[in-house]
Amino acid sequence: MDILSVLRTLGALGIVLGMLGGALWAVRRYDIRLPSRFLGGPQERRLAVIERLALDGRRSVALIRAGDREHTVLIAPEGLLLLDAASSPSSSRSLADA
Repeated sequence: MDILSVLRTLGALGIVLGMLGGALWAVRRYDIRLPSRFLGGPQERRLAVIERLALDGRRSVALIRAGDREHTVLIAPEGLLLLDAASSPSSSRSLADA
């Protein structure tokens, strides 16, 4: 391989990496999102982490909403422990108002 083909290869690599870096900059700068799977627009998520509290370096407690229920879960290296499962406050409020 002569020096000209090595320089051409390195130049092409530099151009490709520059284009990838420019695309990454544009995605972050303009907050570009991929289109949703359905044409109807984004759907409400059924699963969400509401709050997470670190107890120490290895353990934490998380409040997770799954549909209309909220679960309090202890996350540790030994595994998961369900501390509490209740209906969400928003659904109980709407039932009380009715």
